[in-house]
Amino acid sequence: MRLGVLEKNLTDQIQSRIRDVTPGVLIRAYQAGKMVVDISVGETWAYYDLASLTKVIFTVQAFMLAFERNLWNRDTRVCDILSWYPHPQVKISNLLTHSSGLPWWKPIYQELDLTKAPPQRREQLKTILQGLPLEETEQSIYSDIGFLLAGFVLEQLYQKPLFEVWEETKENFYDGTTLDFHPGHEPKQRRSFYAPTEECPWRKRLLQGEVHDENAWALGGVSTHAGLFGSIDDAGWALLNVRSQYFGIGRSPIKMKTAKFFAHRARPEGLGDWAMGFMMPTPGSASCGVHFSLDSIGHTGFTGTSLWFDPKSDLAIAILSNRVLYGRENQTFKLLRPEIHNWIVEGLRRSSF
Repeated sequence: MRLGVLEKNLTDQIQSRIRDVTPGVLIRAYQAGKMVVDISVGETWAYYDLASLTKVIFTVQAFMLAFERNLWNRDTRVCDILSWYPHPQVKISNLLTHSSGLPWWKPIYQELDLTKAPPQRREQLKTILQGLPLEETEQSIYSDIGFLLAGFVLEQLYQKPLFEVWEETKENFYDGTTLDFHPGHEPKQRRSFYAPTEECPWRKRLLQGEVHDENAWALGGVSTHAGLFGSIDDAGWALLNVRSQYFGIGRSPIKMKTAKFFAHRARPEGLGDWAMGFMMPTPGSASCGVHFSLDSIGHTGFTGTSLWFDPKSDLAIAILSNRVLYGRENQTFKLLRPEIHNWIVEGLRRSSF
């Protein structure tokens, strides 16, 4: 089967399943660094709210760069960097592996004074984080709160405000892309170019070009857990960046040894499927389907986005969608996403014969 046939079959398969799931999807797949799938199905836009892909595109990369500069190590505690943090047992690695004991989420946007400027809101956030108790558990609990705390760690490591940390990260890894935050909720491009996400009951309008996540929005649009926007080209670039780091090819300030440290399983099996900031497949319920190896790394985003890279098969797949336009409670995209990965892998296998 030729690759053109693979793309047509994949388009037909998704088209038959997309109704009431998401308005549309953009998909890129790379085999051995070569693009083998590039399709658009349904109604799509130039730019998307990447949601929690921010964690691996920005936050993990910023920590990798700081790690490479010997600004922290696997035993560094948060309180070694942030003197105000009251829990001495929490390490930076716990934040990246969601094993700190911090709660998974909190409606911080309801507690922040939105009449104040974003720097003052971050001071309020600091006070909130200081007062949060830890839950004693060995199990990793996916935590946006942990990544909010990680933002303060990055600011201290880099001695810069968070947006400037992003700008340095972008300069090192994503120069020439359209990846960016929207400080003050002002899109970088024409607003109509962005996929609408949700008719938000809190903000009382259809969101387009401003971050869907309420906590990221309340912080001014810049955060370590959400807030980035980008195109399918940008998502592909981010995946190829991870690949080049892992294999030690191309120009990167990250050594292969560091990249593999971050990509290696960091939690015992059964206690959490996490590398250092990257998701790893959970057998039987992985968002990357059944064919990706257990060494794969990636992440998903609440708006309907995902990035996955399997170093064993050297396959990388990026998916962008705005499934939340049909309501955040509509979970049917979670069923379609792993099937898309399965169809791509199976189609590539057939095309090799």
